[in-house]
Amino acid sequence: MPKPESFPIEKIFVPTKQKKAVKPEIVGEIAESILEIGQQAPISVRLDGDRLVLVEGLHRLEACKALGETTIIGVLVPAELALHKPLLADGPEVEAERIKMARLKQLRLEKEAAEASMAALKGTGTTDAPRTRSAKGVRDNPKASAGRTAKSTPKTLSDWITQQKSSGGRY
Repeated sequence: MPKPESFPIEKIFVPTKQKKAVKPEIVGEIAESILEIGQQAPISVRLDGDRLVLVEGLHRLEACKALGETTIIGVLVPAELALHKPLLADGPEVEAERIKMARLKQLRLEKEAAEASMAALKGTGTTDAPRTRSAKGVRDNPKASAGRTAKSTPKTLSDWITQQKSSGGRY
């Protein structure tokens, strides 16, 4: 059985046919899982000349990319062993990967907490202050004439026209 090792993500070629099969919801679930417990199953890659070609593990690879990882745990296999999925053994590389994932999870949680407290601070600064009532009969409209009170507000259109004529206004 091939031994899991760390591969640079940027060096892994994903065939076009596989790229079309990416499901963002699965990538998100796997990313959350990786943050929680680390990568449990290595991806499978094979050599094709000078490059690595992804054989199995597209969603794990995309999840690690989404998390900003530069490396991923995988096994180098011949193409005919593409269906073989060994679980990661507890080795120093795996432990280092799990520690890194735990650190990433902690950073994510701290970032979310900071964003939540910033949103809370912004929320308290922008809440509407209780409205105070103005003196009885005075309108809150700054465009209204200074001496006008609620009692002089016309009740009908004809009252308004009469008021406008008497004050020399246009209607």
